[in-house]
Amino acid sequence: MLVIVVENAPPRLRGRLAVWLLEVRAGVYVGSYGQRVREMIWGQVCAYIGEGNAVMAWAAPTDAGFAFDTCGSNRRVPVDFDGLRLVAFGPEAALPTQPGPMATPLSRRRKRE
Repeated sequence: MLVIVVENAPPRLRGRLAVWLLEVRAGVYVGSYGQRVREMIWGQVCAYIGEGNAVMAWAAPTDAGFAFDTCGSNRRVPVDFDGLRLVAFGPEAALPTQPGPMATPLSRRRKRE
């Protein structure tokens, strides 16, 4: 089993994925291929993802029963933890440059009221 999930993917990439895989939800593609075809598909995903990001998971003889790979920028980053592949969260998005009413600390807002 092979699953690919894309976010912000250009239409050209979505069309290429639809040739090989079934799109069961928006941006979620599934299929069943061997290693050679899987690597070919993943090479195209990484080449055409542009500003988006993607994750691919497939059945593998690991402790978890699957393996996965990512490409593009995302807060979720794969890390190796004692031979087990896990997902860590990177730093949060930067605060807006022009502070709005919600960017003001709550203690300062209370003093104004």
